[in-house]
Amino acid sequence: MATKKKVITKDDIVSKYMEEVLEKGQKPKSVYHFAKENDFTEAEFYAFFGTLEGLEKEIFRLFFENTVNLLHKNEEYQGYDMKNKMLSFYFTFFEILTANRSYVLQSLKIDRNPLKNLVQLTTLRNSFKDYVAEILTDDYRLEQERFQKFQEKAIQESAWLQLMMTIKFWMEDESPAFEKTDIFIEKSVNASFELMNVAPMNHLIDFGKFLFKEKVYSR
Repeated sequence: MATKKKVITKDDIVSKYMEEVLEKGQKPKSVYHFAKENDFTEAEFYAFFGTLEGLEKEIFRLFFENTVNLLHKNEEYQGYDMKNKMLSFYFTFFEILTANRSYVLQSLKIDRNPLKNLVQLTTLRNSFKDYVAEILTDDYRLEQERFQKFQEKAIQESAWLQLMMTIKFWMEDESPAFEKTDIFIEKSVNASFELMNVAPMNHLIDFGKFLFKEKVYSR
């Protein structure tokens, strides 16, 4: 009696791809070669991913998704303010990256062109920016509504740049248990939230409005 072939899942494909990159030190040449070497069909691959590049992006998005899922399992997390939510995200996210460090280092250094390596992070970037917008509280939001959209985008972009800087620091960190990265996270997040203090900005906007009114209506 013929043995029934195991149905391959999305997680199976992700695992096989990560293993192949680690073992061979390079990406598969094509979906055809990747599928053939791992005993599944191209059709099974395309049921979950459109391209190998899409699979690479999904791996980093899954790191993000697993981070958020773990955070939401912590009952205390929901009561945290924005800064502590961000700190919790960072520490959890980098625990997951550390558990997959060999793959992350390999995949982000595999191409001589650094920009090509960073393309893998585009889906992570979108998910992270949405997360930042989700946890943004009124404590860090400008009072003037017409400036809030611009402010939100600025916070999202600066938060993304900070995450990229932290990833770079972590990749180069040679300290035991990556303790220097933990210090970097705490200091950089604390500093960024100091800079996000909106009280001075609100005062500047109010002052600007005052000067405008004085200039226009005092004529």
